[in-house]
Amino acid sequence: MRFLITGAAGFLGSALANRLAREGHSVRGIDDLSTGNPDVLIPEVSLTRGDVNDRPKLWTLLQDVDCVYHLAARVSVPESVLYPREYNTVNVGGTVTLMEAMRDVGVRRVVLISSGAVYGEQTAIPVSETAIPRPHSPYAVSKLSAEYDVRTIGNLWGIETVVLRVFNAYGPGQHLPPVHAPVIPFFLRQAANNGTLVMHGDGSQTRDYVYVNDVVNAMTAAASAEGVDRQVINVGSGVETSIKELVRLSIDVTGGSPEVINNPRNEGGVRRLCADISLAGKLLNYHPSTPLETGLRQVLEQDQRIQLR
Repeated sequence: MRFLITGAAGFLGSALANRLAREGHSVRGIDDLSTGNPDVLIPEVSLTRGDVNDRPKLWTLLQDVDCVYHLAARVSVPESVLYPREYNTVNVGGTVTLMEAMRDVGVRRVVLISSGAVYGEQTAIPVSETAIPRPHSPYAVSKLSAEYDVRTIGNLWGIETVVLRVFNAYGPGQHLPPVHAPVIPFFLRQAANNGTLVMHGDGSQTRDYVYVNDVVNAMTAAASAEGVDRQVINVGSGVETSIKELVRLSIDVTGGSPEVINNPRNEGGVRRLCADISLAGKLLNYHPSTPLETGLRQVLEQDQRIQLR
């Protein structure tokens, strides 16, 4: 098949692009390189530097494409609180621009990579796709708005749409900025170097951590699966892990001796979040196979930025 991936130099985008290219597909990518790293892409991936709001550039890249994966987005929850307008411009405006360009060129399917963050605080755990979203941040609002835009515009213009709500994805090569870093690479680096691990709240809040290879399996299946048009599908591990447990695992796999500090003034977001992945199993034959401890060890082995003592 012929694919265009927006955000192709990002963490998930590059893993997807490399997998598809290795399988023999034709893969084009676009990325503004604000956080992406083009060096991680294999030579078979054709990358163009550009903005997802640049419709003329999208027209060129979309020629003869069978399916689009839309991953281009700003993804930091704390940053979105500071810059909600930018998050709306990129995550919502860029999605609408892409859908317009797809309509103009005649591309028939788009897979939008959304987020489990759209659910917010839920009473029923694991959370299924039928739950009413309660977004807690401008980032989550922007992803939910993008979902509605994709599904509504797709319905109006005859474009097949699949929305994947990816929960807390992690793996080697995940972006590790100096502030607001993702929790897993940050915890591993701090634990490995005997630094400080801060648990916000009491550490009992939970998340669903899913390994990058499992996420890519779901994404690749969504391009050609039948019966998925207009579907919203959770992609997670289906396992609920507390911050306390993540701290313990980080110390165990690194062998480090970090200082663990509780910060009771910050509740650390929603109390519980875990994906019901039964629909993904049914529609995408999705069965995650990487336990969290195994995934953490693979990050340690493969990510050069996390230095062991």
